[in-house]
Amino acid sequence: MVFNNFKFNFLAVILVMAVFSCSKDTSDNNLNSSAQTKSYSGDVSNDWYTLILEIDRYSPGYRPPAASRAFGYMGLAAYETVVAGIPEKKSLETSFPGLVLPELSGKDQYHWGIAVNACYASMMKSFYPHIHASHKAKIDAMEDRYLEKYSVGVDEKVINNSVAYGQAVALRVFNYSETDVNGHEAFKNPRPSSYIPPATGPNGEKLWQPTYPDYSPALFPYWGQVRPFALKQEDKVARPPIPWSEDPNSMFYTQAKEIQIWVNNSTDQDKWIAEFWSDDIFELTFEPAARIISLALQMSKEHELSLDQAAELYAKLGMSICDAGIAVWHSKYLYNVERPVSYIRRVIDPNWKPILNNPLASVYGMTPEFPAYPSGHSGFAGAGTGVLADFFGNNNTFTDFSHMNRVEFRSEPRTYTQILDIGIENAYSRLPLGVHYRMDCDEGIRLGYLAAKRVLDLPWDK
Repeated sequence: MVFNNFKFNFLAVILVMAVFSCSKDTSDNNLNSSAQTKSYSGDVSNDWYTLILEIDRYSPGYRPPAASRAFGYMGLAAYETVVAGIPEKKSLETSFPGLVLPELSGKDQYHWGIAVNACYASMMKSFYPHIHASHKAKIDAMEDRYLEKYSVGVDEKVINNSVAYGQAVALRVFNYSETDVNGHEAFKNPRPSSYIPPATGPNGEKLWQPTYPDYSPALFPYWGQVRPFALKQEDKVARPPIPWSEDPNSMFYTQAKEIQIWVNNSTDQDKWIAEFWSDDIFELTFEPAARIISLALQMSKEHELSLDQAAELYAKLGMSICDAGIAVWHSKYLYNVERPVSYIRRVIDPNWKPILNNPLASVYGMTPEFPAYPSGHSGFAGAGTGVLADFFGNNNTFTDFSHMNRVEFRSEPRTYTQILDIGIENAYSRLPLGVHYRMDCDEGIRLGYLAAKRVLDLPWDK
């Protein structure tokens, strides 16, 4: 299968040379007798990510941006597990100082499907130790199902070598994650009591405070200190927001007024789009980073990706949305811009509220629990669709079935003629929902595109 690459404007050719790359020298050995990664279906990756989407919905602490970080490390580990079977690709080990991957034995053969299955299972168990026993059982069942499927007719030594290698790569990548002390176990304390948000800025501007109606404390206020995969330090700082002002003639007031008017006069189409992309409620749906994974999963199945393609796609996607989350959250707590609900209720209409509701907790007119600028949804949308458009080509008609069978809102699928249009709609859906200003979405999607570019610029190709 061949995909258009809008970034580089060339056709990516899948080579058939039996040359393998890994973190160590594997030339002139029996690795050349192992079947290439492309000989396996991408179903193993797709099925694991289907399970990840389910677990993401119910995993305490793994809301944005922590979930995107887990996706980044899982994607990297799976890619590194199978890259030795992809002749035209190479390991990214040297791009991450401190990451030391296991050596492949030059005397042994490997089954990349068995290896990556073991890797996914190990990473899932490591990153989600706190999930319900029923979900842990599903991880075990998935691991057993693919091991049984792949083991038919395969020499026992090859099976054992492959399982051991996949587990070893997973362990090394997880150990590398542990060296990022600010991110590794942050999911255990997503709303640290040590953080007290500043009330006013240096010029007397009102800053973000917990918002009506539930006044939840700040989520991941220290996330900007998390280690990115490819972003540069300066990339983490968003451009300054529009200066805060309560003057009716100011640009800030105008942007707030736009949101008030839009919510008050929203059409059925506005509400459909706003709710279609909300992905805000724990246990009701996956969070917005996983929504990007849902898009990739559907595209992977539609295009019938092979394992080499799927592993590369999910790795690029996971690392990109992780880095977008770091940049966005760093900038949120750098600028501390108050949310529209706070500004509008104080300055324009004391009875106004957004249309974001949590039917599980009977909380209505809510706003996510962190500063407005820039938008997290927009960051994930820019990073995710930037990678997807690069991988599949932008001019691909796509129908998103992510919310099929939900009953609390109009959950029918939406169709797009260009991949980048998906991200744009996702980003600006936050306006009719009433939880962001336009500037939040403008800057969020820019940071997302930048995160995608940085990851795509890593040395993937030989």
